[in-house]
Amino acid sequence: MSVVLAGTVGGLFAVGTFLLLRRDLVRVVLGVAAISQATFVYLIAMGGVDEGTHDLVPVLATHGGGVPEIADPVVQALVLTAIVISFGTTALALVLSYRAYEENGTMDVTEWMG
Repeated sequence: MSVVLAGTVGGLFAVGTFLLLRRDLVRVVLGVAAISQATFVYLIAMGGVDEGTHDLVPVLATHGGGVPEIADPVVQALVLTAIVISFGTTALALVLSYRAYEENGTMDVTEWMG
């Protein structure tokens, strides 16, 4: 499973870097979004899944049975917050890209100065 996660993170970082190096402003914004998604997958993967104990899952102490493996909820909460912030930032960047297109008539950033 960790090989699949490593491949996914590497692929997302590669696609994001490729898109960041394009001249089209929308592709640059999508590249930033892809890199942020790669970061989220990386953080979730590094949060890991640990062996649960009765201290971590107290409801299972009285109900019997085994304690399942659990993921760190702090990492999940932080990543969920970061996803919401990233969505808002990407939406703002796309609106600003549209405004730049209206001002300059093109999305190619190399033609803006010429």
